[in-house]
Amino acid sequence: MVSKTYAFAWMQKAIHDLEGARLLYESHHYTDTVGYVLHQSLEKMLKAMSAYQNEPIRKTHNLVELYELLEDRIDLDEDKIFLLSIATTYQTKQRYPVAQKKLPPREEIKEILDFADRLFEDILKKLDIDIWDIK
Repeated sequence: MVSKTYAFAWMQKAIHDLEGARLLYESHHYTDTVGYVLHQSLEKMLKAMSAYQNEPIRKTHNLVELYELLEDRIDLDEDKIFLLSIATTYQTKQRYPVAQKKLPPREEIKEILDFADRLFEDILKKLDIDIWDIK
């Protein structure tokens, strides 16, 4: 039995993070912070798919691991899976100080942000949720 209500709640939080990441990006905010918020959005999108099926929500921040649980429902090519692996580092490697660490390049952030927009729309369709109901 599906749970559209539970998935809706995850997607609502995902759009908040996605729109926040876009605002931060457009205001030329630090890319490590944009990346972190972007990662949070992607994580919530993927967890929404599990929520929809009433599956347990995996307690991980690894986006590739979350995707692998959903491969039968979301079809991503290797390039998109690679983007998920990069976005995972925004949660795991970019959150804490390290001497002489470089910020993620803006071009990389933009590519993942655009991918996240498309994935969000795709997941909304799969869950039969209207974007205007979420906003």
